[in-house]
Amino acid sequence: MSLLARLSETVGDAFEVAGVDRSYGSVAISKRPDLGQFQCTGALAAAKSVGRNPREIAQTVIDALRATEMFAAVSIAGPGFINLTLTDAAIAAMTQAVVDDERCGCDLVEHPVRYIVDFGGPTVAKAMHVGHLRSTIIGDSLQRLLRFLGHDVTSDIHLGDWGTQMGMLIIEVERRYPDLPYFDASFSGPYPAESPVTLDDLHEMYPAVAARVAGDEAEAERARRATTELQNGRPGYRALWQHFANVSISAQRADFEALGVKFDLWYGESTVHDRIAPLLERIKSSGRAVMSDGALVVPVAQEDDQMDIPPMLLTKSDGSYLYTTTDLATLDQRITELKAEDILYVVDARQALHFIQVFRAARLTGVVPDDVVLEHIAFGTMNGTDGKPFKTREGGVLKLKDLIAMVTDAALTRLAEARIAESYPDEERAEIAKAVGLAALKFGDLSNHRTSNYVFDLDRFSSFEGKTGPYLLYGAVRIRSILRKAAEHGFVPGPITDPSTDVERDLMLFLARLPDSIARAAELRAPNHIAEFAYDLTTRFNRFYEQCHILSEQDPERRGSWLSLVAVTLRELILTLDLLGISVPERM
Repeated sequence: MSLLARLSETVGDAFEVAGVDRSYGSVAISKRPDLGQFQCTGALAAAKSVGRNPREIAQTVIDALRATEMFAAVSIAGPGFINLTLTDAAIAAMTQAVVDDERCGCDLVEHPVRYIVDFGGPTVAKAMHVGHLRSTIIGDSLQRLLRFLGHDVTSDIHLGDWGTQMGMLIIEVERRYPDLPYFDASFSGPYPAESPVTLDDLHEMYPAVAARVAGDEAEAERARRATTELQNGRPGYRALWQHFANVSISAQRADFEALGVKFDLWYGESTVHDRIAPLLERIKSSGRAVMSDGALVVPVAQEDDQMDIPPMLLTKSDGSYLYTTTDLATLDQRITELKAEDILYVVDARQALHFIQVFRAARLTGVVPDDVVLEHIAFGTMNGTDGKPFKTREGGVLKLKDLIAMVTDAALTRLAEARIAESYPDEERAEIAKAVGLAALKFGDLSNHRTSNYVFDLDRFSSFEGKTGPYLLYGAVRIRSILRKAAEHGFVPGPITDPSTDVERDLMLFLARLPDSIARAAELRAPNHIAEFAYDLTTRFNRFYEQCHILSEQDPERRGSWLSLVAVTLRELILTLDLLGISVPERM
């Protein structure tokens, strides 16, 4: 149980003594630390519900609390605010409980939920680029967070591998290499094992064919027909498409591995293709789908909508499918096969209308039952200094691997400037630079609320000073160094003693706040609360270390207590960084 939960339980008991509902005893961190460490404002709300004076209720609560031994001071302020300050003995006991718990006071959830986290979402035949970054690192942090809390989590990359762009690439390969067997309808196989095109070929082909299709209706029709034939199972097109997928996924796996991100499932839109026809029949029989200009649609508008919500398109007039179709089929699979109870879509906020349509259509057609939760975890854009979505200096979209190389190079420069790890072997120094670069990149993003747009400032993000990933990494490595030096002197952590200084007391109280920060991040699907905790923990520890000279402390009991504080600080810092997808080097 977290500290705030424990305090709320105790104060709730006192509210019951006062004759009101215990729920009014909710305790929060004080906004006026000069009056107390914690506060409860419940007497005001309780007074309205029972028609009594709030100060009278507050006084009864305080009288009950004074009978406990955990409070050094309890007082009333204003119309009935209750201020609470713990005894140093209570703080020490609370901190010892955190030290003794391998999860640092964070309980597993009582009722685990089966989650599907859909993020990443790259497209076959296209390079991973900076536009994939936010979905990837926010989604990864959420899957780590939910798993840590004890939920059953399955992450799915949901590849874009089945749309019109596949038909466009097929006709472009045919235009360039018409004699390949994939285009001969009479060819019975087997088809070549090696792909006739590389990923670089596909990158070059796609914009060329897209431009031609945009300006030539006959070419556009060819692309649409190829897409339909692919989806209908034409063998040559399926074989060629599989090559597109293989060369793309190989490169994308490398990009995700470079980011330290893993997926449980590498499913794509194509995975659910065989579900679509029977699903459409079910939807038609539900009476929710109608024909409109030859297309099959599901009207999803509601009377109280504040904006125009168009019908969701299920099939085009030519019978071909869209990604709305595959999204519904994917939902069907996730519920029937994966038994999902809550599905998170970590996707750009600009796709909000799409998810309104899909979620409503899924409910209306019975694809998703009412007890399954659907959430669009929307996020803002990563912008350049011009305030527009981040691009290269030439105005192009920066590839993800180039972005990773950029932050790694910046980290090497910062290490050299600070003369950090300069005597280490080149291989180790390169690994440290990569860790520092990724910390800069991930913390720079995740320290912002996901719905906010933010400016990618490499100079600031890569600094070892300020609210940055490198600052936190250096803090964690520094703490490891303290523990190593203590061990060399034969000093070991010991039982927690009562705090003797304000900075020690402040650190102890803050260490107990980890469960609440993690719970808030999970509830709001907002990793920035964990990032904020990690930064605040590091700054508080640094103030503690500046005033409490651990290795030169002559009192062995106090030194042992301080070393326990050092050790548990390191555990909490590494834990929170790991929840953000940031790994800590052994040394720097």
